[in-house]
Amino acid sequence: MLDNKDFVLFGNQHLVVVILLFFFGIILILWAQKQSNQTQLKTGFFFAFSLSSTVLIWIFLKIYLNGFDIKNDLPFHLCNFIALFLPLFTIYRKQVIYDILLFWILAGTSHAIITPDLQQGFPNFVFFKYWYVHAGLIIFIFYATFIYKMRPNFKSIFISFLAFQGYLLLMLFINKVTGANYLYTNQKPDGETLLTHLGDWPYYIFMVELFILPYFLIIYLPFHLTRKKQQQ
Repeated sequence: MLDNKDFVLFGNQHLVVVILLFFFGIILILWAQKQSNQTQLKTGFFFAFSLSSTVLIWIFLKIYLNGFDIKNDLPFHLCNFIALFLPLFTIYRKQVIYDILLFWILAGTSHAIITPDLQQGFPNFVFFKYWYVHAGLIIFIFYATFIYKMRPNFKSIFISFLAFQGYLLLMLFINKVTGANYLYTNQKPDGETLLTHLGDWPYYIFMVELFILPYFLIIYLPFHLTRKKQQQ
């Protein structure tokens, strides 16, 4: 694991890895569409399992290298938290879980791709873990949409919003107990992210809360328009 600080926002590494993973996602979904239902389900499970395993491997590596810090390395940041539950979703494929995952991933993880909270560049396990998990979540939710043929409805917006409030309260409690900063409820990320432009603490938290529902509505709009067109 080569320690470095080579990652630059919108630099060559950023752009190349996003493009490569974009094409990986397209190829995976196009390939899966031509496979049997059983192969589609197995592929979805192993892809989800690989994402959650990457998070767990990172935790075990931190423990093995005596670098584990309860304030930073528990899997409670949004994308790590989501990744842990993906294998279970692929087994049961419950609509309510899809509803939550869709909006959390497209609203939250997409910003982790555009403005990553990352310093380590290629080659480094932190770099691989960050991009595989974050981009993998976006690829996975499109896989669930096009391969499992799952779609949200209008109620899904509010289901996901209420679930996020529960997650926020849980992180506030965990951060209070441990002194951590999961979900960035106590401090904004060090790097340049969307939160950088939403004011100081605690105002940026209120701003995020204010924007969530309109943002979810924008995410839902293509599904609504597609459904409306199909009904005509």
